[in-house]
Amino acid sequence: MSFRAEPAYHHGQPARTAVLLVNLGTPDAPTPRALRRYLAEFLSDPRVVEIPRLAWWPILHGIILRTRPSRSAAKYAAVWMPEGSPLAVWTARQAAGVAEQLAAHGHHVVVRHAMRYGNPGIPKVMDELREQGATQVLVLPLYPQYAAATTASVGDKLLQWACRARRMPALRFVAEYHDDAGYIAALAARVRAHWQAFGRAERLLLSFHGVPHQSLLLGDPYHCQCHKTARLLGEQLGLHRNELIVTFQSRFGKARWLEPYTEPTLVALASQGIKRVDVMCPGFVADCLETLEEIAQEARTAFIGAGGQAFRYIPCLNDDPAWIAALAAIAERQLQGWDTRSAPDAAQLARQRELALAMGATD
Repeated sequence: MSFRAEPAYHHGQPARTAVLLVNLGTPDAPTPRALRRYLAEFLSDPRVVEIPRLAWWPILHGIILRTRPSRSAAKYAAVWMPEGSPLAVWTARQAAGVAEQLAAHGHHVVVRHAMRYGNPGIPKVMDELREQGATQVLVLPLYPQYAAATTASVGDKLLQWACRARRMPALRFVAEYHDDAGYIAALAARVRAHWQAFGRAERLLLSFHGVPHQSLLLGDPYHCQCHKTARLLGEQLGLHRNELIVTFQSRFGKARWLEPYTEPTLVALASQGIKRVDVMCPGFVADCLETLEEIAQEARTAFIGAGGQAFRYIPCLNDDPAWIAALAAIAERQLQGWDTRSAPDAAQLARQRELALAMGATD
């Protein structure tokens, strides 16, 4: 195995601690070309599509990457923000917010964000952190509920990078926080603010991203963790069991996925006489195509078309102060045991560098 070319090591460089927030990813632009690159990387991940390569490759390269990019590009264009992709914009703001919170609490850490697919990629950001002297890195995937297709895939990419690093930093990895008190409180506050502004609907529907049903049978805790998040949120809001509904969206392919599915459930509610629904996506901590287009647009059209009268989408946590505080608190707990409160002493670092040079060390 050959090691990757790394930034030159500087003797006397201060050791630093870093926090890396990781989200799923997004294309660089709402264009077919950018979508083709992004989808090729995303759908080539065996964690995402658990189909033998021999069967999947002709479908991916012969059909999907020839037809889907143009359709997806139009959908992305409909939700694109002036600053760029919503997911990229909100994730960057979350990283900035966490950095500010940790600094306010006396921690001297570098906070960055990366994407599992697309830019900025995990290997690139990890290289940059190493160049800044990071010898300890806390990796915090932005997926509250653990799924092999998301959380574990981040771990895969991180370890692929580590396998080729000459000096691998100490790594900590946050696997899940579906029942974190701060996260649940931030969700509840989001719902209450929505109710105060728009009134309370007859049902609160929580739509989580779907995964194949087979993953549940294989031991993936995602389904159970989604339901626990929903139960804790319902308790915070004082909702009766029939007022809260859990569904799963974004089904892909013909295989059975986690049920009930979001859009058919909304259609059924409308046909049963439910006129007003509030819809939230607690598994997404940043608004993206799956929330802004699939839920806020397509699901709304389906509900209204089936006889519903009012469909209100509750935005994701994004850069809500309560969520930023909760995310920073998760990081702070995981940083325990690492010295993050000692500021580098410039004079001491200069002396260390002079000593290293005097001993014949070279940069």
